Amino acid sequence: MSTFDWRNALLLLIVSALAACSPSENKKGAGNQSATAAAKPATEGAGKKAESEDEEGEEGKLALTPEQIKAAGIIVAELVEQDVSDQITVTATITADQNKLAHIAPRVAGKLTRVLVDLGDKVKAGQSLALIDSIEVGEAQSSYAQAASEHDLAVAGMERAQKLFAEQIIPQKDYLRARADVEKTKAVLRAADEKRHALGLAGQGAQGAGRSVFPVSAPFHGTVIEKQAVVGELAQPDKSLFSVADLSRVWIETNLYEKDLGAVRTGAPATITVAAYPGKVFKGKVSYISSVMDKESRTIHARVELANTDGLLKLGMFATASIAAQGTEKALLLPDDAVVLIQGQPTAFVLEEGGYEARAVSLGEKLHGKVILKSGIEAGEKVVTSGAYALKARILKSQIGDAD
Repeated sequence: MSTFDWRNALLLLIVSALAACSPSENKKGAGNQSATAAAKPATEGAGKKAESEDEEGEEGKLALTPEQIKAAGIIVAELVEQDVSDQITVTATITADQNKLAHIAPRVAGKLTRVLVDLGDKVKAGQSLALIDSIEVGEAQSSYAQAASEHDLAVAGMERAQKLFAEQIIPQKDYLRARADVEKTKAVLRAADEKRHALGLAGQGAQGAGRSVFPVSAPFHGTVIEKQAVVGELAQPDKSLFSVADLSRVWIETNLYEKDLGAVRTGAPATITVAAYPGKVFKGKVSYISSVMDKESRTIHARVELANTDGLLKLGMFATASIAAQGTEKALLLPDDAVVLIQGQPTAFVLEEGGYEARAVSLGEKLHGKVILKSGIEAGEKVVTSGAYALKARILKSQIGDAD
């Protein structure tokens, strides 16, 4: 073989060797790149997990900084036993205080000439609500004016007769006759005045005599809750023109079942709630329990009275009344906001050394913003009463991070 052929053969051998090694090296390089890419998410996941573990604190407890506690609005209170009485809960209706409710009608028939108030207006005691023109009132006023005039004339005649008798100008019998005339006119005037009193015209004096128009007035401070008065219509004594009620105090009318009668007494405290104001509780007392049972429903009528100075409670509203039964017992109470659901389980948070621990709890009856705690937390432990939802959100966030 010549020198040239030998060199060419050696060159072909080297190229073949290089070609055989290149795919393996390329594959190895790709494998290294894949390993690097796989390691990166794992490192990031580990970082997330480490961050979650730092937030959870010791043994799964949530450890928060003072700034985080303030931002979450977390408030802690020691759990103590409280006096709790059984509650009898019934439906009820809000009505006006019947002792401060007036259906106003005129004492005599007449024509309505003016209506001075409207539905919903607040009125004062003695305030005129409407004006009525009545023939009977006109006659009564005229009779009073005439009687007053005759009485004044009789008094003047008696005084003149008394002077003449003193001067022995007239005999005594004339003086006595003048005195008798005064007594007669006085009796007639008294009768006319009493008739005016009966018609509600008292206090107008002689200057009102001869007038046929008179007012119908409010008997006390209150609100006009009904209005039937229409100008031009005939007003009659048997037909109410207005209804005025003092709504600063209302009645809660309800019915008690026979089985509950032994546990309820007059004077028992009661709490009232209405759908219009969720979370708001109105407090009153049982003022009346009927002595007669309804034969059909087998219930006893009862009443709760309470103040309504802010006017929130409206007549006719439906309400729920919770009446305290006789006898009390000790129980642990949690505010409603202290309990959250985590995976369907009622849970509360307890402050312990190292952070906030989520505790599954068993709950009992609800008592207007609070709930009876049966088990899960002991008396004396510190419970999160506000901010529990923020702690729940942190737990859910950490669980999502673990799932990633």
